[in-house]
Amino acid sequence: MYYCKNCGEPYMTDEAIMCVKCGVARGQGSNYCHNCGKPLPQGAGVCLNCGVAAAGPVPVKAKSKIVAGLLGIFLGCFGVHNFYLGYTGKAVAQLVLTIVGIVLSCIFIGIFLVIGAWIWSLIEGIMILTGSISTDAQGNPLAD
Repeated sequence: MYYCKNCGEPYMTDEAIMCVKCGVARGQGSNYCHNCGKPLPQGAGVCLNCGVAAAGPVPVKAKSKIVAGLLGIFLGCFGVHNFYLGYTGKAVAQLVLTIVGIVLSCIFIGIFLVIGAWIWSLIEGIMILTGSISTDAQGNPLAD
């Protein structure tokens, strides 16, 4: 469990991006220890309660490379793997391309749109599994 560095309250989840009590972004502030939630002396380099370094970003739980790759291969034409990694722009583009392709498949051209979205996602899924894509949208490395 991690604590807000601004107010000392625990985060609701490990993936929280901001404190629900004070509204400050995760990792911002220097008043409290992110590991134990105890107050820090002004300018302290380490927490006097638990000994953790007071400076630096709060660790974020890494997303799985295997999950992202498999989502890209099996559900990628719907953009699921990009939603998972936080690339919402690409994910929406893949989803819209697939939906438009399904709607237009009655006039045959839509089949090519769906196949194009599927090939795009298949390539991205393979790139994730091989390590060519190794970070999520926030720049955090993917876990093996």
